[in-house]
Amino acid sequence: MEILFVSDPLESFKIYKDTTFSMMREAQRRGHTIVACEPQQLLWARGGVVQAQVRAVTLTGDPKTWFTETVSSVRAIKDFGAVVMRKDPPFDSEFFYATHLLEQAEREGAKVFNKPRALRDHPEKLAILEFPQFIGPTLVTREADAIKRFHAEHKDIILKPLDGMGGMGIFRVKEDGLNLGGIIETLNKEGAETVMVQKFLPAITEGDKRVLVIGGKPVPFCLARIPQGNEVRGNLAVGGKGVALPLSDSDRAIAEALGPILAARGLLLVGLDVIGDSLTEINVTSPTCFQEITDQTGFDVAAMFVDALEAAV
Repeated sequence: MEILFVSDPLESFKIYKDTTFSMMREAQRRGHTIVACEPQQLLWARGGVVQAQVRAVTLTGDPKTWFTETVSSVRAIKDFGAVVMRKDPPFDSEFFYATHLLEQAEREGAKVFNKPRALRDHPEKLAILEFPQFIGPTLVTREADAIKRFHAEHKDIILKPLDGMGGMGIFRVKEDGLNLGGIIETLNKEGAETVMVQKFLPAITEGDKRVLVIGGKPVPFCLARIPQGNEVRGNLAVGGKGVALPLSDSDRAIAEALGPILAARGLLLVGLDVIGDSLTEINVTSPTCFQEITDQTGFDVAAMFVDALEAAV
């Protein structure tokens, strides 16, 4: 079948680690046709169906020139066998509008993964609050006084913006409260923006684990992103070291509890972030770490994904 990937520009991919690339490579290996576009290339005109300016691509196996473009044309989204939405965060207004266009394409017959409505309904940090049995003490607020009370109760806390990614904008404040007021002002912009505050989890020294769930089932290995040096963040984007590990009993329990629920809502691929035994984020926009897990363990995550995609269409 033809699979349309809605993604960032292909030219920006770092194919040695890019998860979307690994999906494309496995799909092509199985004989599927790869087509790509960027969200800004979606269009919908009065009286017509949702379309996109797309490029049919062939993967070459050459790391320097990793694809060739064979055809560029305007196509109806509904005409593809599957559409894989892989635009990286941030989840801004343009991402939001793209989900609406893709949802209209669904009404016209397109099969989109992850489901556009589910992408909107599961903001990656807020979504954990639906599952309080798996999370540590957490507060979401704009109010500076509420944050200060949370700090007074829990002593050692993490503050982060709801729209952050890759570890950006994350602050730790210890019991002394040093610079708490300034950090709150930076993040909540004098009450204009909402902040997430969580009790600091010392288990971060063992890694911020990315647990992948595909088609409602956990990948048997996670990637523990371990902070380096004096850094409190384990994100790979800020220098964390990625170490693939078998799922712990608690990792598996969280994934098996949430997986069927999220899959039923149209989330074919989910990345759960777990520190120790606590769920900290539910990533749905473009979860990563396929290649790191496969390279270190031999478990073919991309094959599991394409199996699930084929079964879902």
